[in-house]
Parts: sequence; structure tokens; C-alpha cells
Amino acid sequence: MTDHVPHKLRSDARDNRDRILDAARELFSADGLDVPMREIARRAGVGPATLYRRFPTKQGLVAEAFAEQLRACRAIVDEGCADPDPWRGLCRVIEKICELHARDRGFTQAFLSTVPGAPDVAGREYTVRAVAGLADRAKEAGRLRSDFVLDDLILVLMANKGIHAASSTTQVMASRRFAGLVIQAFEACPRHAPLPPAARLASAEPPGPPR
Repeated sequence: MTDHVPHKLRSDARDNRDRILDAARELFSADGLDVPMREIARRAGVGPATLYRRFPTKQGLVAEAFAEQLRACRAIVDEGCADPDPWRGLCRVIEKICELHARDRGFTQAFLSTVPGAPDVAGREYTVRAVAGLADRAKEAGRLRSDFVLDDLILVLMANKGIHAASSTTQVMASRRFAGLVIQAFEACPRHAPLPPAARLASAEPPGPPR
């Protein structure tokens, strides 16, 4: 009996942590990072004290909630940097990063956040430095326009975050087309390759006939 109780407590603690992270991801993705910690605790079915015991700061909760996405982001960048053709590698980074962020707007906000002391800063800075090096190589190869600056890629992520669609599938589809347009804009000598299929967005539908 005495051995069983500590094991059950550890199991309950893990369950609480998992519920908190699931609730945080859901709320951050739907409503952004301004969601109150008490609302996260309520959605997770735990008390505020339990939440703060596991995650004393919101920055720590954000970093842990999106740790998987940050690892995926780093893997995408590493794959692009490993490509012997820097322009092709950069194109793949833009395509995959836009899709990753289109699937989770909360992650985009967390990635772009500049909150001092946030635990995910090191991972984000690594990603930014790696993409900057890849862009320099693409410029040297004559494929990336010479006036490209890294802030342009941040602008792309901010614009990509603004894509809203009725479903996740349509949102990703729209993001892929947006990435195709961006790549053509970034290319030193655009070859106007065919764009990915267009997504049907509600805001782009023509108005109906007047009543």
C-alpha cells in the first residue's frame, strides 16, 4: 500500500501536466497568448495552484506547450541548410515553415514573441541565425534577390498568420499558395513556376446579387 500511493501521486501529477499542456495548446492556438492562466487551469480541470506549481510563469508554459513545434521548426531549417543548393533549401524552408505556422497560429505568436527571458529564445535565435546563413548562400549563388533582408521572412510569417479559413485543410492550402507567391517575389530572376492550387476563402467570394 505504501509503495502504491507515491506511484499514484506521480501518475496523477503526470496526468495533470498533460492536461494543462493540452489545454494550453488548444487555447493558445485558438485565442493567442493572452489567454489568462486561470482559463487554462479551468479548461484543464485543475486548480490554479496546481497550474502554477507545474508552470510558475506563462513564458515557461508557452515554451513547453510548443516545444514539439519548435523542434519541428529547427528540423526544417537544418534540412534546408543541408541542401547543397541553397536556393532550393531556402524555398523548402519557406514552404514548410509557412505550413507549420498555418497549422497553429498560437505557435506563430509564440515564435514571434519577444518577451524578455522567455525560455524558447535560444531555439528561436538558432533558427533565425541558420536561415540568415542560408539566405546569404542563396544570394551568393545569384538566386535570391540582393535586397532581401531577414526581416522580410519575419514579415512573411506575420502575413501568413493572418490567413483565416473555414477549415485547417483550406488554411494550409492557402498558406502553400502564399508561400509560392513569396518565393517568386524573393527570386532574383523569377521563373514563374506554376503556383500551388488556390484555396477557396470566404472573404474572396464575390458578393451575392442585391435583394
